[in-house]
Amino acid sequence: MRNEKNIEMHELIGLECEVIESTNPLQTGIRGEIVDESYHMLVIRSERGKKMIMKKGAKFKINLNGENVVVMGDRINYRPHERIKKLLRRRRRW
Repeated sequence: MRNEKNIEMHELIGLECEVIESTNPLQTGIRGEIVDESYHMLVIRSERGKKMIMKKGAKFKINLNGENVVVMGDRINYRPHERIKKLLRRRRRW
């Protein structure tokens, strides 16, 4: 089950998202549904079409079961299927 503690290890596609900080100031404030994810990018379907947002250097507010969770793009800057393994390894070291 996805919650605020393990959201980084789960699938993000289908969740509502807002870019609250980005290295590109024009991307700040973009909101919509995450429709795709790659190694370095999130694709968000906004009112003005699909927007590709670099994960690195960005901060996202993700709506998870009615709660807003802030996710740092640097922490999810992996391929979706590799992110789980890498973050699990990091957790074991703590």
